[in-house]
Amino acid sequence: MTATSAPTRVEQLADFVTSARYETLSDDAREQLKLRVLDSLGCALGALGAEPIAAIREHTQELGGAPHATLIGGGKSAPDRAAFLNGALVRYLDFNDSFLSKGETCHPSDNFAPVLAAAQYARADGPTLMIALAVAYAVQIRLSEQAPVRAKGFDHTTQGAYAVAAGVSKALGLDAAQTANAIAIAGTSLNALRVTRTGSLSHWKGLAYPATSFGAVHAALLAKRGITGPREVFEGNKGFSDAIAGPFELDWQDEDLEAVTRTILKKFNAEIHSQSAIEALLELRAENGVDPSDVEKVELDTFQVAYDIIGGGEEGSKFEVRTKEEADHSLPYLLAVALIDGQVLPAQYRPKRIAADDVQDLLRRIEVRPDPELSEHFPEQHSARIRVHLREGQVLEREQRDYEGFTTRPMSWDTVAAKFDDLALGRGERIKQAVAELEELETTDLTRLLEDI
Repeated sequence: MTATSAPTRVEQLADFVTSARYETLSDDAREQLKLRVLDSLGCALGALGAEPIAAIREHTQELGGAPHATLIGGGKSAPDRAAFLNGALVRYLDFNDSFLSKGETCHPSDNFAPVLAAAQYARADGPTLMIALAVAYAVQIRLSEQAPVRAKGFDHTTQGAYAVAAGVSKALGLDAAQTANAIAIAGTSLNALRVTRTGSLSHWKGLAYPATSFGAVHAALLAKRGITGPREVFEGNKGFSDAIAGPFELDWQDEDLEAVTRTILKKFNAEIHSQSAIEALLELRAENGVDPSDVEKVELDTFQVAYDIIGGGEEGSKFEVRTKEEADHSLPYLLAVALIDGQVLPAQYRPKRIAADDVQDLLRRIEVRPDPELSEHFPEQHSARIRVHLREGQVLEREQRDYEGFTTRPMSWDTVAAKFDDLALGRGERIKQAVAELEELETTDLTRLLEDI
């Protein structure tokens, strides 16, 4: 900031970041942060054998990088490269947490991998890792609420650039000027298109945020060495407000670090807007002993955002399902496989399962419609009204407003730990204990365990 000018928005945000203190976090926020770390690590361990992850690991090992940050599953590399690989692991299954607002959905735990890499590089302790993650959550969630970009054709990773840079700057211990430059560089450089999640989906659906993390960690490391960025990145001529988001108000002096308590966890390995519908269908199946071969069709009434993103609305038809990326973003596939298999977990995305005749036939008999009444109550409610039509004429119906993992029915430590155990295949007892005691440890105590997996 110059001596003769008022602080710009990015400088105000930098003051928020640098003034954040672990001691100001509520007990609930601390507990929820640890739950998100455990959930993220479970997702990462569950993805270790995925084909795209193998390609990224080979890419990282071939190109190298100073061994400053742990690669989950073995080895070390530069912090930006570790942020990319570890971020891909957290994100690949599409099983990590979410935040819902009227105009934007995001996955704030995408920030965990870059913050972890930066904290390890800086030899930070557990409380520093936690407050840096809390900062990243706050920045991404508040920008998603106040400055959504999905309707403008941009991906939620656009706000993520600011969040990663903020969290990483905190983990690195940058001062206010360095932090402002890191956020400005990342925010200026990393604006992504929503086409990532429309039409025919590719691997990039799960790699877009890791790529943002790579760039934002790089930006923070440059800022640490004195590289500057546009101080009017938000409000300037052709800045974020002018070119992308439109006008918005956000006073960082009035913000807190409790945003993590407003995020939700996934019970099923499926896109977040499908969770209530899957739970309702599985409960109907169990209560009535439904035989999938007796089902004529399934009808789902859902809220507009779910219809648009995964139900066949504005982001494209969801009946052509050939890959994991297309399957976990298709309500017809998710409901069909849930009804047949009785669950939606990583096993439901194996290539042979996706291509099987039974699920391909049933998914074409799933009808998804938006309902104005259900849409009106989103995101405070996560509603679904489902009807299963049996061949003999009976209709089974269920409606619900939330699911286990939503803010109204949060998951306990034991539930998240059980999810972790299922994904980690028994490899993570010491990791669970380290996360439970995270505020008493050094970041390297955790990363050492992740390298040994």
